[in-house]
Amino acid sequence: MAGQIPRHFIDDLLARTDIVELIDHRVPLKKAGKNYQACCPFHNEKSPSFTVSSDKQFYHCFGCGAHGNAISFMMAYEQLEFVEAIEELAKQHHLEIPREQGSGKPYPQAQADDYSQMQKAADLYQQQLKQQAHAAAYLQKRGISEATATKYGIGYAPDSWDFVLKQLGASRSARDQLFEIKLINRNDQGREYDFFRDRLMFPIRDKRGRVIGFGGRVIGEGTPKYLNSPETRLFHKGRELYGLYEARQSQDRLNRVLIVEGYMDVVGLAEQGISFAVACLGTATTPDHMHTLFRLTSTVTCCYDGDRAGRDAAWRALQSALPHLKDGVELNFVFLPDGEDPDSLVQKEGKEAFLHRLEQAMPLGQYLFDHLAKELDLNTDAGKSALWVKGNELIKQIPSEFYRDALFETLGSLVGKSSQHKTAARSQAKVQSKAPVATKITPMRRAIALLLQYPALAKVMPVAPELAEANLPGIQLLLTLQQRLLAQPELTTAQLLEHWRDTPEYNILVKLALWDHQVAEEQLTQEFMDTFRSIEDQYLSQRLEELQRKDMLQQLTTAEKHEFVLLLKAFKSK
Repeated sequence: MAGQIPRHFIDDLLARTDIVELIDHRVPLKKAGKNYQACCPFHNEKSPSFTVSSDKQFYHCFGCGAHGNAISFMMAYEQLEFVEAIEELAKQHHLEIPREQGSGKPYPQAQADDYSQMQKAADLYQQQLKQQAHAAAYLQKRGISEATATKYGIGYAPDSWDFVLKQLGASRSARDQLFEIKLINRNDQGREYDFFRDRLMFPIRDKRGRVIGFGGRVIGEGTPKYLNSPETRLFHKGRELYGLYEARQSQDRLNRVLIVEGYMDVVGLAEQGISFAVACLGTATTPDHMHTLFRLTSTVTCCYDGDRAGRDAAWRALQSALPHLKDGVELNFVFLPDGEDPDSLVQKEGKEAFLHRLEQAMPLGQYLFDHLAKELDLNTDAGKSALWVKGNELIKQIPSEFYRDALFETLGSLVGKSSQHKTAARSQAKVQSKAPVATKITPMRRAIALLLQYPALAKVMPVAPELAEANLPGIQLLLTLQQRLLAQPELTTAQLLEHWRDTPEYNILVKLALWDHQVAEEQLTQEFMDTFRSIEDQYLSQRLEELQRKDMLQQLTTAEKHEFVLLLKAFKSK
């Protein structure tokens, strides 16, 4: 991946971060033996089941199953993406994040003062709003108070070719920077001029509150009605949502989020006390948008016009959401009367009536099947067959087994095939499974678990590269763990697990890292070596059988004959 954070930096960051200290600042911990405890911050409980291990630098909740290292905690508790969690931890340690050049197009990195320049521009625009009477009058006409305008940082870009250019572009390097973050533009002749002119300005903030772009709306007539910042090293419209930062600031935890189409809808709803609306930035709702929202809230409602364009937008949102529908989240849809948008409707009917509309939202399943069935004749076998195929294709994308079962049940009843949905759902559940469940502790799993939990055991484990040839599930994982620990003996359990994040092996490794082995500390080395020897015996037994088969065919080399004799003697002596 282009611009990837180097593995050594992540290892170093985890080594510098004391997970006990990190969590204790947010969730007060109490000492409990070797570990620390608290009531879990990720679910409601009265007695503490949330445990933090200083040795392993790992946390685990025995109530809800939440677990991970310092990075995982920041992602879950602060509701950050992986890279954002790395950035936050790096900031705490005053570290600059290096980037590796991967294959593909390089990902441009923000310069140190990019965000500062964007904020300066936002401040200038806000000052202009107060000085330009016609802009302030337009906001007032739209029912937006000064307090709401201040909360969202709304401003005005004057009708000037060089307002921002003059204020922020004193040097050539400054003008180059303004061009790269698209506060100014250049034509083919090299002439420079402001990107936004004579527009109401809506700052777009990232999840940390930094201004990364702008949306500009014309006042009166003009095209385009909305002009958004283009893609820059700060701004990627397919990942950002207008109003999300402000919505999160309005309440401790977002219980729900309303997706609307425009900036004025977000601001107009906030004016009426509905402060949980967000808007996409001149693009359809993307999978990245849905991934972000379902990390932050349990209920997402899509609110669109009832016309064809609105229903098409809703369908794209549904398709983007399906792969992110995990257990415990909800997606539904509200379609507004013709000619109305959220801003106009909430002003017309008031907050309570609008909230009532949201309570009557159409559930995911109803909208899904209404949309699919709209162009099919379900009175015919051909129509039912088409619905069955299309429905299956969509439902199988959903990771939640509960949602899949419920939707397959509905689909089956619609086409008269209700007895078959369970088989399909179970089959899909197997496909969705990312890792085997550690229901039985085999010698291999025991060895991996002990090595994960006590990395120092790698020093006593014999180096046996020939084991890579063994037909034993998990042997490659065991050998890879040993190699990494011999190369980096200081790695903790948490750092080791981080090496496998987002891999099929991660879930099983976490289960093994949490497994209660019930082996006394003074017996750990002997237990591990006994387990390793049993794995080695399995390999030698396989090798003996292989040589016996070749011997029967008289195909053994001189070296193999010698090995065969030694193996026979070894097994006879046991």
